[in-house]
Amino acid sequence: MSVVLSMQDDGPSRKRLEVEVPSAAVEAENSRVVAEYRRQARIPGFRKGKVPPGVVRQRFRDEIRQDVIDRLVPRYWKQAADEKELDPLMPPQLEDVDLDEEGKALRFVATVEVRPEIELGELGGLDMPELETEPQDDEVDQAIEDLRKDVAEWVPVERPAAAGDQVKAHLAELDEQGEPMRTEVVSLEVGDPRIWDELSAAVTGLEADGVADFSRAGSAEGETRSYRVTVNAVLERDLPDLDDAFAERLGVENLEKMRADIRERLRGARLAERRRRRERAALEQLRERHPVVLPRGVVRSETEDMVRDYAEDLSRRGVDLEQAQVDWEAVRGQAEPQAERRVHDRILLDAIADAESVEVEQEEFERALAGIARSQGVTTVQLRQALDRNGRLQALRRQMRRDKALRGLLPEDPVAEAASETGGEGEAEATTPESTKEA
Repeated sequence: MSVVLSMQDDGPSRKRLEVEVPSAAVEAENSRVVAEYRRQARIPGFRKGKVPPGVVRQRFRDEIRQDVIDRLVPRYWKQAADEKELDPLMPPQLEDVDLDEEGKALRFVATVEVRPEIELGELGGLDMPELETEPQDDEVDQAIEDLRKDVAEWVPVERPAAAGDQVKAHLAELDEQGEPMRTEVVSLEVGDPRIWDELSAAVTGLEADGVADFSRAGSAEGETRSYRVTVNAVLERDLPDLDDAFAERLGVENLEKMRADIRERLRGARLAERRRRRERAALEQLRERHPVVLPRGVVRSETEDMVRDYAEDLSRRGVDLEQAQVDWEAVRGQAEPQAERRVHDRILLDAIADAESVEVEQEEFERALAGIARSQGVTTVQLRQALDRNGRLQALRRQMRRDKALRGLLPEDPVAEAASETGGEGEAEATTPESTKEA
């Protein structure tokens, strides 16, 4: 017996269904809910479990009605979607949920984004970018220099601050009269790209007790904020000597072995970047060959996920979102094109995986879970439970299937094959950055 009274197109990749739950199913569920309430109800004048059904129905009418709706609507929405062979990309939007006074007739309207049909065209002949994977000597030298800086001690100096120095200072925001409003203690490395350029420029050339005012643009259009920085101390790095003792300090046998290890690490990073660039290039070409009208609800959801991730990242970095005055509409506008690409990629790769009969074997899945668990410092069981609680376990498998479908389209890479034969490529990534998200 069909439960779908009608189905209409509500725009591209969007369906609107009117669903009716059979009266027998409504009556049966209603009876079950009433029986549960009877067992738990405490009403003066009746022993627990002995309250007449009519009294329960009258006393808890609204609660019983809502429970019946909450139980039946998801069940019969799934039946309706299966009946019409829909492939929903999101949970449906429900409206006009109507359970009559007698509790026998239940109807609702569900509007849902469905997977658009894609007629696959040419999948081969993809142009792949080239990327040199062999590190240059100066890159190895720079990596070693960075290690020296990481382990160096900061020592005070009595001279003006210059690029690379550490400055400890008080930073105050000024009001319109030039008076400090808020002051905080800061420690910064002059020239660090994470530091305001205006602040680095202001402290450059200042010794201890030196003061400088500067301005920078605020978050609002046309806004300018003024600041005063007072230097408390200037420090420079005391770099360790570049010798075997330095290598041993970092757990390596000698300097020669350190250089070899760093070269191999840089090569592995280049190979991973080469793989990512090839995949991105393939996706760009596949999207161009297979245009599709994207389901806007899914794009909106993906955009909001990206904005939420950005906000959480700011919070983790200590940014006060209330004071930061972020233009969230501008952030959404910047995120939407990337969200569209992500949704397009997932829909397209799902279609390719279906056409090519791509499957992720259980052994592959378990191996990927183990790799992710190691990278996060948890056990495989803990990771599985966390993903399952969040409903992301199957999403991970689907993303792995997409990744596998994409890799199957890439032309052979002789550079990666040569590196693999010499053991230089390292362990392949278990998942893509969005592996635990889902369209």
